[in-house]
Amino acid sequence: MAEAELTYEEMRKKRLEENKKRMEELNLKNLSQALNSRTPKSSPAKPRSIRKWVELTAVRRSSRVADKPKPDYKDVPIEPLERLGRSHSRGHSRRDLCNRVYASAEERAYATERAEHIESTLESEYPSFVKPMLQSHVTGGFWLGFPLHFCKKNLPQHDVTVTLVDEEGEEFATKYLGEKNGLSAGWRGFSIDHNLVDGDALVFQMVAPTKFKVYIIRAYGSEDTRGGGEDNEQEDDKGADVEPEPEPEPDVQNRRSKRIRARK
Repeated sequence: MAEAELTYEEMRKKRLEENKKRMEELNLKNLSQALNSRTPKSSPAKPRSIRKWVELTAVRRSSRVADKPKPDYKDVPIEPLERLGRSHSRGHSRRDLCNRVYASAEERAYATERAEHIESTLESEYPSFVKPMLQSHVTGGFWLGFPLHFCKKNLPQHDVTVTLVDEEGEEFATKYLGEKNGLSAGWRGFSIDHNLVDGDALVFQMVAPTKFKVYIIRAYGSEDTRGGGEDNEQEDDKGADVEPEPEPEPDVQNRRSKRIRARK
């Protein structure tokens, strides 16, 4: 064991001596000392650049709009548009949905019956139809659909401007949609200006290819004319024929009162 340890120690010492010789040959010891002795040079500080204030504008990514002026995103108040039409117009403010008028079946049927009677008196050379008003026609949606058979026979299949003429002769321009067979833009103004409500009935008479004469039959306020007017007239006639009885003289009144007392 002692001999083995000696041989190992000798080999280790021999290896260390060989390493020293190699380091001396390569001059590694002097190089490491020279590197440690050098002082690091301080790098010059970079000058701090001052940031320029840039306005916040939309960056134009496309070259097609590069030559156009920059957009202005400031809020500009918009003045309300004035309605063109009647000078005595009541305005096109939204109707209060709480104050909707709902027609009864009797009132609706009465207005429709009167409208059909008026239609029967019109000239037959001009096509016409009756349209009872619903809530969707006069409140909220303001969309008026025409009868399909009437549209296919008398109106074009494309969009066109249709003029409505009321009983006073005033004209209202509306937009007829050929694919949907009804009036859209402009019908709201006509409905509000004429105070149309649920239950009213309208007679549309086509007096020109894109022009209608409109007759309005009210469902409300017509109770005085429903048969009651004839009864009132009959009562007035009876009242006119019957002469009032002359008032009895004072003596006659006294005699009658005495007879009544005697009977008692």
